[in-house]
Parts: sequence; structure tokens; C-alpha cells
Amino acid sequence: MIERVEWRRRVRRLASHRLAVLGGILFTLVVFVAIAAPWIAPHDYAEQNLDQRLQPPSGEHWLGTDGFGRDVASRVMWGARVSLSIGLVAAGLSLLIGIVIGGTAGYFGGAVDLWIVRLMDVFMSIPAIFLVLVIIAFFGASKVNTMLVIGAVYWPATARIVRAEFLRLRRQEFVEAARAQGAHSLRIIVRHLIPNAMPALIVQVTLFVAEAILIESGLSYLGLGAQPPEPSWGNMLVEGRRYLDSAWWIATFPGLAIFLTVLSLNLLGDGLRDALDPRLR
Repeated sequence: MIERVEWRRRVRRLASHRLAVLGGILFTLVVFVAIAAPWIAPHDYAEQNLDQRLQPPSGEHWLGTDGFGRDVASRVMWGARVSLSIGLVAAGLSLLIGIVIGGTAGYFGGAVDLWIVRLMDVFMSIPAIFLVLVIIAFFGASKVNTMLVIGAVYWPATARIVRAEFLRLRRQEFVEAARAQGAHSLRIIVRHLIPNAMPALIVQVTLFVAEAILIESGLSYLGLGAQPPEPSWGNMLVEGRRYLDSAWWIATFPGLAIFLTVLSLNLLGDGLRDALDPRLR
């Protein structure tokens, strides 16, 4: 098991990574806005006022209004809830599937590992976006379906990391000691292997949340993500594309929100990799 002293050293290493700290602060701010949106949003995100449509940023409407007179600032804040929830749930589902499948392959090895690796190769040989489009075509486009589909399709990358970590850890002395004491496989996996594989998994999940937000934005651009009037940054970009020449703010601010969120997660992921990967010391 990783000792507390080692974890403290890693935390100090992360704190010294300025770009990672900046990424963490930016992402914390985005999460705060998403959680507090019902209380800090200046207007109802769905309230339409055609008399004030396409208004530029002002004191009343901080980021302007869209083609239906809805407040863009409020919709960006509420869109953070949708986009982040999709990214986090999809990443969590991918992590769960990856731990189960990749952990099984890495721990048992042999024929089990061979067949699971072949299964991962099959999944990774098919364009992921094609699988997403096919599944959504069958089950329909909605926020929940988008969460589940992204997580269910993009699990092989996580599974490969879990498998590699389990292959490395299963021969370690602490695992052999637990096995010699009569610990069964499930206990060894849950109590010893998963906690020691978490540093690599934390980095993978951080980066995958950013990727899932981008995937959701692309699906929403195709009309296959969160459905209006519920705002997500992706469908706000779709709504704003028709007004790019006359009302630039409609697409600019949700696009900027996507950029800052993905940038913050990438910076944080790089810092976590540097702090948690012992090979980079």
C-alpha cells in the first residue's frame, strides 16, 4: 500500500506544479458555477422575451441574449451543469467498466487475459463515434443516453491502463504476502490492487472528463446530445452558428466555456501525471 508519507510528497509535488494549480482553480470555479447556477443565474434559462432578442452584452444581460431573447449568461451557467454531469458520469462509467474488465484480464492473465485483450482490440478497431451514433440512433438522443453511451463506448482505453497496472502490481511482495495469508482474489483486488492503481486511473479519468465534454459538444452539434430547451454548451453552439455574423456572443461564450474547462482539466491532468507517476521523478 502507498504510505501516507508518499501521498504527502505527491501532494507537495502537485502543489508546486503551477499550471496544474491554475487548472485546478479554473475547474473548481466551473464546478462552483454549475452547482450554484440555480442561485446565481440572473434569469430563468428558458424564459423567452422576443422584444429583447439578439441584444448585445449589457448590464441587464451580462452575455447578451439569443435568438429567442433568452439570457445567454444564465444558459451558460446552467449548461455547465449539463456538460459537466455528462462528462463526470461518462468518465465514472468508463472507469467502472475498465476496472472490471481490465482488472480481470490483468489479475488472472492467461487465456482470460488473451480473450479480453482481443475484445478490447475489436472495440478499438471500430471508430468510437460510429458506435455512439449507432447506439443513439437505436435508443434516442437525450442527456441520460449521451452519458451512458459515451461511457460504454470509450471504456477500452481505461481497461488497458487498469490491465497494465494490475500486471505490474500482481507480482509485488505485498500482493504475494496477502495471497500467502489466504486472502481471496476479490479482497486482493479491492484492498490492494485498485488503491495502488488509482494514481494512474485518476489521471486517466481527469483527461477523459475533458474528452467526454468535447464528445458531448460534438453530438449536440449534430442534434444527438442534450435536447433543447435544456441548455448544454454544445447545443448553444448549434443555436449560435446562424447568428455568427450578427450576434457573435451567442456562440462565443459557450465555446469559451468549453475551451476553459477542457484546458483546466488538461492542465490538471498533466500535473497529476507528473505528481503521481513515480517514473517521472
